[in-house]
Amino acid sequence: MSGARSVCSRSVRTLHGLLVLVAACASQHPAPKTEGPGAGGASGSAAKPDAAASLQVPIRALTLDNGLRVVLSRDTTAPVVAVAVYYAIGFRIEPRDRTGFAHLFEHMMFQGSQNLGKLEFIKMVQSNGGVLNGSTRFDFTNYFEVVPSNALEMMLWGEADRMRGLAVTQDNLTNQQGVVKSEVRVNVLNRPYGGFPWLDMPQYANKNWHNAHNFYGDLTDLDHATLGDVQKFFQLYYAPNNAALVIVGDLEYDQAEAWVKKYFASIPRAADQPRPDLTEPRQDQEIKAEKVDPLADRPALAVAYHVPDRSTPAFYAFTMLHEILLDGRDSALFQKLVQDRKLAGEVEGGINLLGNPFDYAGPMLWIVNAVHDKDKTAEQLVAAIDEAIEPLRTQPVSASTLARARVKARARLYDMVEGFFGFGRADLLASFALFDNDPAKINQLEAELMKVTPELIQKTAQDYLRPTNRTILQLKAGK
Repeated sequence: MSGARSVCSRSVRTLHGLLVLVAACASQHPAPKTEGPGAGGASGSAAKPDAAASLQVPIRALTLDNGLRVVLSRDTTAPVVAVAVYYAIGFRIEPRDRTGFAHLFEHMMFQGSQNLGKLEFIKMVQSNGGVLNGSTRFDFTNYFEVVPSNALEMMLWGEADRMRGLAVTQDNLTNQQGVVKSEVRVNVLNRPYGGFPWLDMPQYANKNWHNAHNFYGDLTDLDHATLGDVQKFFQLYYAPNNAALVIVGDLEYDQAEAWVKKYFASIPRAADQPRPDLTEPRQDQEIKAEKVDPLADRPALAVAYHVPDRSTPAFYAFTMLHEILLDGRDSALFQKLVQDRKLAGEVEGGINLLGNPFDYAGPMLWIVNAVHDKDKTAEQLVAAIDEAIEPLRTQPVSASTLARARVKARARLYDMVEGFFGFGRADLLASFALFDNDPAKINQLEAELMKVTPELIQKTAQDYLRPTNRTILQLKAGK
């Protein structure tokens, strides 16, 4: 499974203070074990995990009349809660003439709402000892807070206030247009390897415009954005029927549900927006591309393969291929490129470089990338990659290799579920609620991974890890 790399343009965290607070509270209130699925007398649907799986995430799920999908998951191991709101508008969902708007709105959401002035949402979270963040991904924009559990109602009020009516003013728009353009310059244009490979590779490997355009957006689109454009974008996409609200942590189900209904139920729904067709044609010819990075002092290589559709048996087999090929210093690609051939000092990559293998909806790439010395060639690296992959295509993996991959896959899954005071769990629950209308899929992941056989791994490698299904991008050093 891929390591997460998020594009978070606004990082407002006071983690040290939160850790101190959690430690103090935990010393006073010993943490009981997490309650079972559907604890608390759910009036919504109480989903039962797959009995064959070890992972048992308690879930209460409901949908409000205005279309807002709500997921509650109790975990009393620490006296904190994570509140996450996911809107189904990301880089590749935005309209053609509104590129960069998804990212722009990530910034606009902190500029004030009906009852909160500019930056007051941030102050509200921090004054309660919490942390917060927002990020724009391929298929969603998310906002989350981690706060002491006694601040839950206040966070729900604040998020509902933002959803109900944002302060979309000309002053705020002009200010944030400048901030976004500055961020693009700092993070991409004026930084060595700034967009490599997460921003660069999709533009070469994909054919569908939605998957292949510059995800940061055309700066001219941002420059030409009018106040009316921005207000319409908010009305269309920042609506309850285009969102999922997830609360994870030290909560009481009935009380949390009551607060959600109190603050969110009266927000009107918008017209349902048709999701664009993200389908990619089958790739049957290897693509080779080059670009020059004037700020890079060493060349780099990225190789991308289209992966199977998410949640199919072949997809779970591909996650095992990732574990075998790219996870850890004992992985086949690290051993081949770094240890044996000395072609690079590190090799990185994964499925969905902006998140994890499960928090997206649509086509996706598995990317392998490495920075290398100038006396090594891209051809040498590609040949070594092929040598590492070929045994997986020609014969089933051994029992010991599969066992190691399973251990790694389970460890990564549990890391995701338990990550950052409930946010990792919230991320998965929100994604499955938003894209599959089934947050309980989180409890099927481990079982699906454990079903993967050596034969399925071999067939998946044959079908997807073929040269005709890949794009090779060479980054030339400009210095």
